[in-house]
Amino acid sequence: MTAIASAAGSFRLGDRVVNRMGYGAMQLAGPGVFGPPKDRAEAVAVLREAVASGVNHIDTSDFYGPHVTNQIIAEALHPYPAGLTIVTKVGAVRGADASWNPAFEPDDLVRAVHDNLRNLRVEAVDVINLRIMGKVHEPGEGSIARQFAALAKLQEQGLVRHLGLSNATSTQAKEARGIAEAVCVQNHYNVVHRADDALIDELEAAGIAYAPFFPLGGFTPLQSAELSAVASDLGATPMQTALAWLLARSPNILLIPGTSSRAHLRENLAAAKLELPEAARARLNAIGAA
Repeated sequence: MTAIASAAGSFRLGDRVVNRMGYGAMQLAGPGVFGPPKDRAEAVAVLREAVASGVNHIDTSDFYGPHVTNQIIAEALHPYPAGLTIVTKVGAVRGADASWNPAFEPDDLVRAVHDNLRNLRVEAVDVINLRIMGKVHEPGEGSIARQFAALAKLQEQGLVRHLGLSNATSTQAKEARGIAEAVCVQNHYNVVHRADDALIDELEAAGIAYAPFFPLGGFTPLQSAELSAVASDLGATPMQTALAWLLARSPNILLIPGTSSRAHLRENLAAAKLELPEAARARLNAIGAA
């Protein structure tokens, strides 16, 4: 199988170099990212095809399910192939009603890291992102020093290789980097939602990766007449076009689009080869500026 994911190029993530077209495992859990998937065999097949297609950066969390996505990743891929980087996150837990609840005290974070280690079947996690709940899907200011220091201690103990942030502000990223190296930031960003434009440029200058979550709109898929029109002109789907725009936006952007379908996976991966003419980029840039 052709390693199509490599067509988008690569970027450094800590001591790893990963293909910029990755995969997000959130949709492998059941509806609402809660409980088991309807088709576990298909979930396993999606992961195996992603890796066979050149994906070597998988994003997950033990609070997806909870525990479900990490257990499926281990079932599908363990023992993990050389070069595969698994990025997970801590800072929340799921309630029995499927609610997303902060679990942000240092003791909570330590427990969560050990949950990830157990369910992924690893002795050390490649990258742990501190997921700051803030406004759930939008950052909110506030010190993260105690929490990031707790993760840095686990890194010193050899349980975590690299640290990052999720749902963070520029101020929080600077605070974290004063405590320990942060190799990535994962925030809400796409062709329509452009609040992090300045942060992406700051991180690029520092050589730090940026992974947009909800690159295709998340629970509410992207809808834009202009996006659809540009896609039609390119002979691509709107979602492929939105992913290609992200790849063109900045070289430090790492994509982690998720799906529970092999057909949809192939559609997403094809965006790695989609070239955007300058005129098309300008039209797409104008969407976020509107």
